[in-house]
Amino acid sequence: MGESIKGLKRTSGCGEIFESNVGEKVTIMGWVQRRRDLGGLIFVDLRDRSGIVQVIFGEEIDKEAFKKAESIRGEYVLAIEGEVTMRQSPNKDMPTGMIEVLGKSLRIVSEAETPPIYIKEDLDAAEHIRLKHRYLDLRRPDMQRNFIIRHKASKVVRDFLDENGFLEVETPMLTKSTPEGARDYLVPSRNYPGSFYALPQSPQLFKQLLMVSGFEKYFQIVKCFRDEDLRANRQPEFTQIDMEMSFIDVEDIIGLNEKLLQRLWKEVLDINVEIPFKRMTYKEVMDRYGSDKPDTRFGFELQDISSVVKDVEFKVFKDAIDNGGSVRAINAKGCASFGRKEIDKLGEFVKTFGAKGLAWIQLKEGEVKSPIAKFFTEEKLQEIINSLGGEDGDLLLIVADKASVVYKSLGELRLELARKLNLIGKDNKDLNFLWVTEFPLFEYDDEEERYVAKHHPFTMPMEEDIELLDTDRENARAKAYDIVLNGEEIGGGSIRIHDSAIQEKMFEALGFTKESAYEKFGFLLEAFKYGTPVHGGLAYGLDRLVMFLAGTDNIKDVIAFPKNQNAADPMTNAPGEVDNKQLNELAIDILKATETEEN
Repeated sequence: MGESIKGLKRTSGCGEIFESNVGEKVTIMGWVQRRRDLGGLIFVDLRDRSGIVQVIFGEEIDKEAFKKAESIRGEYVLAIEGEVTMRQSPNKDMPTGMIEVLGKSLRIVSEAETPPIYIKEDLDAAEHIRLKHRYLDLRRPDMQRNFIIRHKASKVVRDFLDENGFLEVETPMLTKSTPEGARDYLVPSRNYPGSFYALPQSPQLFKQLLMVSGFEKYFQIVKCFRDEDLRANRQPEFTQIDMEMSFIDVEDIIGLNEKLLQRLWKEVLDINVEIPFKRMTYKEVMDRYGSDKPDTRFGFELQDISSVVKDVEFKVFKDAIDNGGSVRAINAKGCASFGRKEIDKLGEFVKTFGAKGLAWIQLKEGEVKSPIAKFFTEEKLQEIINSLGGEDGDLLLIVADKASVVYKSLGELRLELARKLNLIGKDNKDLNFLWVTEFPLFEYDDEEERYVAKHHPFTMPMEEDIELLDTDRENARAKAYDIVLNGEEIGGGSIRIHDSAIQEKMFEALGFTKESAYEKFGFLLEAFKYGTPVHGGLAYGLDRLVMFLAGTDNIKDVIAFPKNQNAADPMTNAPGEVDNKQLNELAIDILKATETEEN
């Protein structure tokens, strides 16, 4: 049984004792990081959130405390009274390495079994073990630093928005299911059998209602939920920094948020971020990088050679162009040293993104090698090389297909090349912010065989493109913008439609009848009848922002209790079954897997 700390008052954290404290009596409490028994002396490294300090127990210091210290082990929780003294063998790698504490009183508050993971920095342990014992994983100093950064980031955001006239307003967790792109997490209603609430994918409709309500500037740091297939750095529940403003346009939102990000990096990491950030249109980033969230820290940009090869008889190129696609390439500068096996692996890599194959031209030691050279005259082959700026030592990589396949495969290929060549650093000081603007208003959904909203149905078109809602939806642009950092989207938003005539056009373009639009969004459309300001906003993924600030590439490192890739929690075993009484109260009958498959 552990000892009480009654009568003791903690005077300082373990990592807060320095040379200036020499001679002082201190009371410290924490976990045993390490214990070393040298016979007449026992050395204990005691750890709490503030850091680690060395404590010495010895018969000449205090016999009773020394005797107790013989029984302690790793992760025991101790309360120690002692005196600060200079360390005979300083450890310059520890902030407290110039001093140590002479242990004159020891209480063993709690014993501990041997933990299944090591409590140390940069732990190399299987993720499922870390998540199953998350309370131990979170004891590690590097994990605790991540959450100190998260706390600071949230505070900076709140302070900045408060100073700029924003009000923090909470919106409901139990709301109506509306189409927002992903599946909703549904919550059955006991009071209304057969009816369901939905957990919010975002506070989108409520923040627009707050603008109708005259709040003018709103924000909240809020949980959101999406029931979708998980990929790396995606979680079923995540946190948004959500904001909305009235009587503004795109420039107002971009200007404010550049200052917010500048302040965030300065106050959390003391890093100066230069503003304004670079901007590119959606069309430009797709043409140059094949991605709407490009990593612009390195080259390997896409180049369109369709006009150069449009009249050739090479069937792969000709068919792609004739079917409305394109032929594009990357000049992998200096990569002619790649062997055939490496190039073939790149070919297999692009196939995973829909490409039928990868054509290549190798310029090595004055020779031109290519499996497609036989399909071109020497003059045409040289024209292709020249159009791509090819020089000796380069590897030209070409994909021909419909636009979506070409962009995706070459966009991913340039990232793969950068990884192979170690061009992408993980330093949280290596910052490349980029605004991507003028997104398409619509995108075509092959499954539904219709146009759907690229963002959501309330996104305002560019004024000059409003007429395209009737005539050319494919080329209609939105007043939408994303903020990208080092190839990751960290936030995005848009100006919203506030004019009922434009909103009706938008719903019509999306295939909604007036009745179906009111069925899904009636409460918002009703509110819009009573005077709606011009408004727009932006939402950040807080988890992703903190991931960058903390210098980690794993979003689970900045979420206290995350789910695994199957959206399960190995620690609590959620999701779990519930008893029949709960199901009966909700008028729910569970179908077995075999029954659902038969149906």
